[in-house]
Amino acid sequence: MRWNKIIQDKLFSSSHSLAEQVKKWQELNDKVVFTNGCFDILHLGHIDYLSKAADLGDRLIIGLNTDASVSKLKGPNRPVINEVTRAHKLAAMAFVDAVVYFDEETPLELIKTVKPDVLVKGGDYTIETIVGSKEVLANDGSVEIIPFLEGHSSTSIIDKIRR
Repeated sequence: MRWNKIIQDKLFSSSHSLAEQVKKWQELNDKVVFTNGCFDILHLGHIDYLSKAADLGDRLIIGLNTDASVSKLKGPNRPVINEVTRAHKLAAMAFVDAVVYFDEETPLELIKTVKPDVLVKGGDYTIETIVGSKEVLANDGSVEIIPFLEGHSSTSIIDKIRR
């Protein structure tokens, strides 16, 4: 087995190339799950969340905020870890099937292009506030919320390092 090739094959350069792959998976009746985030400093909370998201279907796709979009969301000192490293770390997880960057403020266009069967976000959202929920529900998909694992966040890790 060539692990580096496996990781590389999970990294998609565009939403359109990923959409083609998703269509193939769905033709095989694989349920495709989508989530997104910054995943700046990968920690136990991320692993718990992503593994639970993966359990909701057959294929897990992660929309990954680019460095520029992380800075817009989190401030000029973020991300701590660059997008290429973050993408490779996520792709190295056995339960992750695809990672694709998005540079916009939200992943709405990516969700519209990929058309996942299940859209997942963390416990600080409601179905009404999840970007793309209307589109996924309109396509007969579902929207799921996974509670956060308390005591784990990139911000708390950064704060601890600073102290």
